[in-house]
Amino acid sequence: MPKYEYSKWDGSQKFSPQSAEKAFDQLSEYLLHYGDQVLRQLDRFDDDDDPEVVELLQQEGLIERDGEGKFVVSPKGVRRIQQNALTDLFQTFNRDAIGKHDSPHKGSGAVRHEDSRPYVYGDSLANLNLHETIKNAYVRQGGGVPIGVERDDWVVYETEHQTRAATVVLIDMSGSMGRYGKYGMTKKVALALQGMVRAQYPTDSIEMVGFYTLASKLTERQLINSAPKPVGLFDPRVNLRISLDKPLPRQVQHFTNIDAGLKLARNLLKKQGAENKQIIVITDGEPTAHIEGREAVLIYPPAEKTAMATLAEAKRCATAGIRVSSFALIEDYFYLGLVNFVEEMARVTQGVAAYCSADDLGKYVFDSFVGGRRQRKMSR
Repeated sequence: MPKYEYSKWDGSQKFSPQSAEKAFDQLSEYLLHYGDQVLRQLDRFDDDDDPEVVELLQQEGLIERDGEGKFVVSPKGVRRIQQNALTDLFQTFNRDAIGKHDSPHKGSGAVRHEDSRPYVYGDSLANLNLHETIKNAYVRQGGGVPIGVERDDWVVYETEHQTRAATVVLIDMSGSMGRYGKYGMTKKVALALQGMVRAQYPTDSIEMVGFYTLASKLTERQLINSAPKPVGLFDPRVNLRISLDKPLPRQVQHFTNIDAGLKLARNLLKKQGAENKQIIVITDGEPTAHIEGREAVLIYPPAEKTAMATLAEAKRCATAGIRVSSFALIEDYFYLGLVNFVEEMARVTQGVAAYCSADDLGKYVFDSFVGGRRQRKMSR
């Protein structure tokens, strides 16, 4: 969260108006933790006698009003939030571990290197190193002109095959994610991933899915505006069935349905033609809901029935060739059940499991994302 310093103004200090970018960055920090309710407060400022800050943000194109007249983050603002999230995370771990990671397979890829090698039948002549080729021919014939180039003189640039990857990030939106800054950090990591894909892997796809009692796809703007679902039931034991054909009641939205998230992610990835496909799951609790036919089954405390349904869906994802990585946000030693569950997810999917604090989440997720891009090599 932003930090402020206060002191008594004696009239001698020079007043410098805050820039739009700095004001927006401070606003963004609150957006990460509290969602679009922060934007709703801008209407109050806009109606005050001193609306310069809001007007400045609009003039700089960082916020705008939608068709209903409500303030929203503009596309320019979205990109700034993503880039700031990426920059902030890179300051917390070794930058050398993150970057442009290519398949080690050599082929007729799009990235050319200064290193060259002799031509091999099948190489694209579009990668011909003309300078080295002519030099070889000149040396071979002992100088002089004209220079006669032969096949053995040909030299081509080394290239690396760039694998395309499709990623779906599953974000836990259950009620408990609002504690200890977990949801704010999860959003920051997700936004940073979007920023990195936009900048470094433009041919990749990355989609966000929020899971709670159900699951839904999140656009970039919806991700920024999102917040954990408020807890509406406080019963020590819950066993309910909710129809999927009716609107979800607000008081039961806060459960943890990893099963629904995995189902939606698998269907999204089915439409992608990328070489590598991966699902990254970020959660702070064992599943307390799963799908049966046209119903969501809500069971609390967590039950084996829900765990088995979720693991079965995770295995279907793995069978479809999707790499599944699960990250459990651990607050204290009471989370033994969650640790056991994500480890079981890794076992049935032959994937990745990790448990960490919110502060360490970025390092783990970025390492897993890069590893998932390199999972499968393509033949030439």
